[in-house]
Amino acid sequence: MSETSVRAEASGWLHEDDCRLPDFIDIVTQPTQQSDYPYAAAVDQGAVVYDCEALAAAADQPARRRAVQAELARVLLRGPGVFVMKGAFSDVAVIDRVSDAFGAMIQDQHRAGTAAGDHFAKPGANDRIWNALEKLALLDPVAFADYYANDMIALAAQAWLGPGYQMTSQVNRVNPGGAAQMAHVDYHLGFQSNEISEQYPAHVHALSPTLTLQGAVAHVDMPLESGPTLYLPHSQKYPLGYLAWRNPDFRQYFDDNCVQLALTKGDVVFFNPSLFHAAGHNRSSDIARMANLLQVSSAFGRAMETVDREAMAKVLYPVLVSMQAAGAPLRALANVVAASAEGYAFPTNLDRDQPLGGLAPEAQAQIVWRNLAASMPAEAVATELAAYRLRRS
Repeated sequence: MSETSVRAEASGWLHEDDCRLPDFIDIVTQPTQQSDYPYAAAVDQGAVVYDCEALAAAADQPARRRAVQAELARVLLRGPGVFVMKGAFSDVAVIDRVSDAFGAMIQDQHRAGTAAGDHFAKPGANDRIWNALEKLALLDPVAFADYYANDMIALAAQAWLGPGYQMTSQVNRVNPGGAAQMAHVDYHLGFQSNEISEQYPAHVHALSPTLTLQGAVAHVDMPLESGPTLYLPHSQKYPLGYLAWRNPDFRQYFDDNCVQLALTKGDVVFFNPSLFHAAGHNRSSDIARMANLLQVSSAFGRAMETVDREAMAKVLYPVLVSMQAAGAPLRALANVVAASAEGYAFPTNLDRDQPLGGLAPEAQAQIVWRNLAASMPAEAVATELAAYRLRRS
């Protein structure tokens, strides 16, 4: 344990002045051993790589599914902090359908003259779709269901966050010539100034990354020239990372030592939100690098975006009924419900939404699932979801 860590543990607080690059280097230069991750297919530049055909076969067995998820969580927490799921979408036609929907949204933004800003890049450098989750569900609910039925996404989200997670997504399209982002860390404390972050005790700095899972679905092939995301493996383990990422010395070290992973359409990468990372410079002449950025929040945390999950549940319910009639696996149906409906009962208005028969009222996702199991008509489900909203208001 470094002198800074000892001081922080004794005082309970972290300070920007305590950031020491040598301590950071000691952490990020440790190797990633593939032998520590028995379900992995390879280690690439320090990141753990999984072959999803083999991973899906293992995760399909209940006893091994927990072991797989424990390994994924170990990569994120105590390992390099980043893993790639190769071939997560075995049917890339699903990716193409969703890409078409995203492309239509971007064209609408251009026609309307609206520019979506980026947290960590020059405004206008990229095309960005905020709240792409809800927009996709309302525009093409069938494509949404086929996309989020994907079990590799659910496997990772459950591994890091458990049940009741809140899915959100933002599409980022970096066009040829698009500049790289600055190295940064992400939500929650990553979006605060250092002055504000210092007001949170040290244990909250350790807790913050466990409330969110960052991910990206590759919607096109992403060779290195197209500028896929840059990572610094193991950097999430530096306890002062939320205070260090703006430091010029740390940023320079990142620029000099980060790694870049080429992706194929249908691959998914997940990483700890406190890992130092940045979108790369698109040096290609003809690749519009599009990724669906997944920001998945714990049931016990706060998602970054406001999402109308009632509207999503209503348009998706008939699709779920059709999937069920066609013999879709229960897990696929559950994955779609988890990605769309609210899976946690709180906060609510306990005068009207009382926890009858238990310690918590029924969550929105439970209402959808109960009605689906009973083959209730969509009109009845819409009425019950509206009543649920009123009870909680």
